[in-house]
Amino acid sequence: MSTSSSELTATSAQHPWLAVSAVGLATFSVVTTEMLPVGLLPPIAESLNTSTGTAGLMISLPALLAAFFAPLVVIASGGIDRRRILCGLLGLLVIVNIASALAPSMAWMLAARVLVGFCMGGIWAIAGGLAGRLVAAHSVGLATSIIFGGVAAASVLGVPLGALIGDYAGWRWAFAGMALFSALVLALHLAVIPGLPVTSSVTMRQFAQQLGSRKLQVGLLLTLALVAGHFMLFTYVRPLLMSVSGFDSQWVSALLFAYGFAGIVGNFLAGVIAARRTARTLLAISTGLLLTPVLFLLIGNSNLGGGMLLLVWGLAYGGVSVGLMTWMMKAAPGAVEVATALYVGVFNVAIALGAWAGGLVLDKVGLTGNLWLAAGFATIALLLALGICLAEHRAANADVDSPPLQCQ
Repeated sequence: MSTSSSELTATSAQHPWLAVSAVGLATFSVVTTEMLPVGLLPPIAESLNTSTGTAGLMISLPALLAAFFAPLVVIASGGIDRRRILCGLLGLLVIVNIASALAPSMAWMLAARVLVGFCMGGIWAIAGGLAGRLVAAHSVGLATSIIFGGVAAASVLGVPLGALIGDYAGWRWAFAGMALFSALVLALHLAVIPGLPVTSSVTMRQFAQQLGSRKLQVGLLLTLALVAGHFMLFTYVRPLLMSVSGFDSQWVSALLFAYGFAGIVGNFLAGVIAARRTARTLLAISTGLLLTPVLFLLIGNSNLGGGMLLLVWGLAYGGVSVGLMTWMMKAAPGAVEVATALYVGVFNVAIALGAWAGGLVLDKVGLTGNLWLAAGFATIALLLALGICLAEHRAANADVDSPPLQCQ
């Protein structure tokens, strides 16, 4: 698919905002499917006779494969209508969730999670470049926020939804519920998404060119640090809340829902601010994700402290997807699909790295080690965000014809 709007054929959606919402629901469906095991790790591990750390592969495996599949799908799609690709991937997602619900062993489950990685990489990468094709130019920012708001909402709501269903009906019904939801989203796509033809294809050369962009490089490094640090801890949030903060298991679902709502608030706040103050938004997010594990070490050993910190955590992480994607779009305004594919790739490598390293540390050191490791990665992210701010400040002051600008 072309990376420039001038190379795309015109698209006329009869109900453009409904179409944008449908794409947002697609990203919500696939990311929720990816995140679903986070709130269900202990019961899944027990049911399938494996350790909690090994069960963490249900997060890291599809994330790692999504990193590979995202650019591959963009390149391999060639001139195929993007509507067909999205609908095909959503259909596969339905099948994958059914297979997960029926999994008799961890090997079966991990095989299904491989296909989740394929769906994740493909849907997220294709969806990222569609805003400009569905709405007028002056509305692209809002449309992009809605599409990636699906990612943010799934990241913060998918876990408590799965935990709630798992607590009341069992973890298999959580996957069955996602199969039904994905089928409904597929039906909506078939009804409201217009044809999305393309006139040219992305090449490996275009990926190489964009990787040479300094701004894109910094954005990808920041993505790696923020997301990896988050998932080193959040993959094991249930044992964290129960073992460190002392909550009983019946409170976990409610706590994760509160986390989710805080994340939605963070997503909208970041979406509004990031359009004009992108670097400041990323600096604030990095600070929040550093304070969370540090304060958990200090005051997280009580119900009150752990509950309050979970809300701060959700508020900070809720802005990650829209904040980082806004930076990527500004870094590569003429190559949004390529930038999105690279972003999706690094984002999911970070999820895989975080879940894997977190599981390793959990099994060998314990949750205190996870907290320190997450704090270390958040510190790296904070330094990168601070560097972005300082670089922009120096660049603004170097322009003698313009007044000094603050970090944006």
